[in-house]
Amino acid sequence: MAKSYTKHQQNIIKRYYDNKDAIATQKLQENITELYLAEGKKRATVWKRIIGHLEKLEVPQQQIDHLVKSDDATLVAKYLERLMAKEA
Repeated sequence: MAKSYTKHQQNIIKRYYDNKDAIATQKLQENITELYLAEGKKRATVWKRIIGHLEKLEVPQQQIDHLVKSDDATLVAKYLERLMAKEA
């Protein structure tokens, strides 16, 4: 049985998918800030979230692996800056 959504719900879903990249970018920015401050197990958890956001932004796996291996928040921030410059 197919679930039908109201017009309001359909608009919310549409707006989400229209802005999916912007949402992933914003969350990635927030996680980069957390990465600067995180240590130990928290740092590993933040890296998992960063990897997820990079995958949503369709960053090549090789690049993601390089960023994770470097374990440098500054490098991730610079990569995101270049990524955003390409979109503009």
